[in-house]
Amino acid sequence: MKRNIMFAARLFFLVALTVTACVFARAQAKVARVEVTGPSEAVAGQKVKFTATAKDDAGKPLDAKPGLWVALPVDSAFADPDGTVTFIEPGEIKVAAVIGGKPGFMKVIVKPSSITEIDVDPQSAQVSVGGTIKLNATTRVANGNPRTDVPVVWTSATPRVATVDAAGFVTGVAPGKATLNVNAGSKSQSVTVQVVINPVRSLSIEPATTNARTGDVVHFRASAKNLRGGAVQNPAVRWAVSGDGAFVYPDGAFVAEHPGSFVVTATSGGQTAVATIVVAPRNVARELQVVGHALLKDTQVAEQWIFGNYAYVSTISDKLYVYDISDPAKPKQTDSVKVDTHIINDISVTPDGKIGVLTREGASNRKDGIVFLDTSDPAHPKIISEYTETVTGGVHSAYIDGHYVYLTDDATGSMRVIDFADVKHPKEVARWQIENPLITTGGLPGGRYLHDVQIKDGLAYLAYWRDGLVILDVGKGIKGGSPEHPQFVSQLRLNYNELYGSGWLAGAHAVFRYKNYVFVGDEVFPEQFDISSHNRIPVRGIMHVVDVSDILHPRKVAEYGVPEAGSHNIWVLDDILYMGYYNGGGRVLDVSGELRGDLYRQGREIAHLWTGSPEGYRPNVPFAWGAQPHNGLVFFNDVNSGLWITKLGGPRSDTGSTTEPGK
Repeated sequence: MKRNIMFAARLFFLVALTVTACVFARAQAKVARVEVTGPSEAVAGQKVKFTATAKDDAGKPLDAKPGLWVALPVDSAFADPDGTVTFIEPGEIKVAAVIGGKPGFMKVIVKPSSITEIDVDPQSAQVSVGGTIKLNATTRVANGNPRTDVPVVWTSATPRVATVDAAGFVTGVAPGKATLNVNAGSKSQSVTVQVVINPVRSLSIEPATTNARTGDVVHFRASAKNLRGGAVQNPAVRWAVSGDGAFVYPDGAFVAEHPGSFVVTATSGGQTAVATIVVAPRNVARELQVVGHALLKDTQVAEQWIFGNYAYVSTISDKLYVYDISDPAKPKQTDSVKVDTHIINDISVTPDGKIGVLTREGASNRKDGIVFLDTSDPAHPKIISEYTETVTGGVHSAYIDGHYVYLTDDATGSMRVIDFADVKHPKEVARWQIENPLITTGGLPGGRYLHDVQIKDGLAYLAYWRDGLVILDVGKGIKGGSPEHPQFVSQLRLNYNELYGSGWLAGAHAVFRYKNYVFVGDEVFPEQFDISSHNRIPVRGIMHVVDVSDILHPRKVAEYGVPEAGSHNIWVLDDILYMGYYNGGGRVLDVSGELRGDLYRQGREIAHLWTGSPEGYRPNVPFAWGAQPHNGLVFFNDVNSGLWITKLGGPRSDTGSTTEPGK
């Protein structure tokens, strides 16, 4: 499973590089300040022309034109050379112009675009007289993103048959067919509800009483009988729970975040039944012992790939390091591979261990792409060939599946499929992209961006930044897809502005398919930062758990977020999820059973590793990139402190699960 460097870092590197060049420009040296003018408000999807004026120390305008226009965050807006800014996402946007080495800024408040669609779930339903059912309305804007800040107004066109309140709760009044309307902004939607005479004369819940742990999903079932004692099929039931820190879903699924005793109630018309459940702490915390550590003091670490007795560690530089880990307590460097690049972002090796693939961003000759390695002697990999022909703009991530490499193309925001059956002469066989606008000015892409890809059982899972999770058929057969002809299957969009607010670069960053779930990690960085700085970088981001049991309709069912920390790369094996959580260090999570709700609050954490080092690139500051289990060990790679080799032990004797180096 490949991993990759942060999209945000690369974008800001390009911004900083361009601005720095302008700052040291000799031309127009008399500029004292730059004033940017234009509207202070806009709407997502709108294009607006801005102007910039250079002034000297006395405030006199100068005859000078901008050498650069930039909009920040760069994934929320982008600027053309003439000062026309396209606003993609809502939030606070900074529009900047540089003249004579002097930047000028202007803030623009971008409002969300109007509602264009209302999805109602369910579209049709049955409710009994005196019974209730909850209807859910999801409002969406033109690009498909959900938007929750617009008031939703429910009305009943047939109140004598059924009424509906402001929350979408429908109450059956009399037998018949009811038409209910929902309005949001200028859009409206109708739904039909069939009201029937309530046949339920008695109601019971199974199980009537039970025990569980926090995080366990318990499915309660309502059994209903009619006047003659016969079973009522699919009775309309409303569920409720009493007690803090527990939830019951419309299908009767219960999950608790805190231990305690809870009462679950089922109601159908005038009939009510109760059940009880006692929830104990999950108690999954285990020891996590640090076995070994390979520190790179002056170089920032990126990706890792562990196979056999070797670890390949890429860097935010031009070198790939090779370690012999046959003695995990004493990892020994055996070699390094140097390539022309600013960042070796991703590294992975074929299952037979014979061919490796690394990705490049920032080559001096502007030909990035991927490099194929002969890893038949794993201690001393050698360069076989490279592929740059259609991906010279940089490759962020790559995933090997058979004799194909599925990679992300920075320049176009597309997925490319490279056939390396003849590894000395690799060739592109397919390209797929989400159909969003893409404009690149000054080396800064705006619009679509593909960050990560995983292939499993003929399906490609794509972390498509602001476009969320995209699933393609590349050989599964459900849409007639193949590696040479990828076909769209489905998509799950998230509203990143609502999740994280203004001033952040934020999007779907990492994907990992396991059982019926896809774990999607967000990466969230400040709109401006310097990845090479030795100062701490604040980051955010949660991991979404997406149920893909119905592959055509993926749906989010749970999430995991570490407060004030940022998610990054993910690996799952044997019901345990391992991940780098940037300033939250390395994390180990129990993902056994069904997953719903807030996994962090449910106590599913098994352990976490504080990956800071006093000798690190940023001393005593963890910035864990990813994790990989291998041969009974767990490997964590940290941008600031190198490679950590750990081993999961037995249950902890205390209530904590933090492991510090050397403990």
